[in-house]
Amino acid sequence: MAEHSFKYIIVGGGVSAGYAAREFVNQGVKPGELAIISKEAVAPYERPALSKAYLFPESPARLPGFHTCVGSGGERLLPEWYSEKGVQLHLSTEIVKADLAAKSLTSAKGETFKYQTLVIATGSTVIRLTDFGVEGADAKNIFYLREVDDADKLYEAIKGKKNAKAVVVGGGYIGLELSAVLRLNNIDVTMVYPEPWCMPRLFTAEIAAFYEGYYANKGVTIIKGTVATGFTSNSDGEVKEVKLKDGRVLEADIVVVGVGGRPQISLFKGQVEEEKGGIKTDSFFKTNVSNVYAVGDVATFPLKLYNEVRRVEHVDHARKSA
Repeated sequence: MAEHSFKYIIVGGGVSAGYAAREFVNQGVKPGELAIISKEAVAPYERPALSKAYLFPESPARLPGFHTCVGSGGERLLPEWYSEKGVQLHLSTEIVKADLAAKSLTSAKGETFKYQTLVIATGSTVIRLTDFGVEGADAKNIFYLREVDDADKLYEAIKGKKNAKAVVVGGGYIGLELSAVLRLNNIDVTMVYPEPWCMPRLFTAEIAAFYEGYYANKGVTIIKGTVATGFTSNSDGEVKEVKLKDGRVLEADIVVVGVGGRPQISLFKGQVEEEKGGIKTDSFFKTNVSNVYAVGDVATFPLKLYNEVRRVEHVDHARKSA
C-alpha cells in the first residue's frame, strides 16, 4: 500500500486543524511539508455552525460558507486554499493505528503516513445513549450532532416532520442551542436534563433561571432532575416515545441527544502521558513524547488563570491552542 512522508502531520480535521494549518502557512511552511488527515469528507470547518445557522428554516448556512477560519474573523480557507499553499488534505481517511515511536500512522485502507512532527487534533466524539445500554436508544430519528453528516440527517428529519414533537436530552450548550433552533422550525420542544438548572458548570442558579424563563416564553417545556431511561418505536422503527426515570412518558417524533463528549485519544493510549481524561501537555501544547503536540479538546494543559491543569471543550480554545 501507499506510503506518504511529511515533515508535519495534523491528525484530525476539525476546528483546530484549520487554524493550525493557517498558522503553519503564516510561519512559512514549505509546499509539501504539511498534511492534514481527516476521516471527514470535507475540509476543516467551524463546527458551532451545525447547531445554529445550519438548521435555520430560512437560508440555512452551508459549506463552503463556514470553513475555517471565518469564526474568528479570518480568511475562509476553501479546499483550494490548501492546494494553493501546498498543504495536502487527506480526507475520508481514518487513522486506525498510531506508532509514535516509529513516527508512523496507518489508515483503515492500509496507507502509511510518516512524519517528523505530529499535531494531535482529533477532538471529541459524542457520548451516545447506546453506550449505556439505554433501552430502544438505537431507534430511528434519535440524533447526535458532531459533524456535517449528522446535521444533514437532522435537517432532513426537521423538514420531513410537520407539527412534530421533539425531545432534547441534555441541558448544556448543545441542548440549549438545538432547542432554540427547533423552535425556530416551529417544532414543539421539551428539554430534559438531570441537573437542577441548565448549564450548571457555567451558570449560577440565577443566570440559569433567566435563560430557562426566556426559553419557556419561546414555548420550550423544560423538565429538570430526571433522565431518559428508554425509548419506544413505531412499526417503522422510528422513535415515538421517551420514557423518563420519574415515570413520565413524552411523545416524540425527533429526539436530539447532547449529553457531552469524550476526547478521541484511544489511538495514543499507553504512548503519551494522560491527565484528566486528555493528553497531558505543557504550556506550548507539547506532550511528553518528542515532536508530538496535542491541541483542542484532547489537550490537558496548564491554565495560569486558575493555577491548575485543565481540559477545555470550547471552540475558542480549539482555535487558540492551534
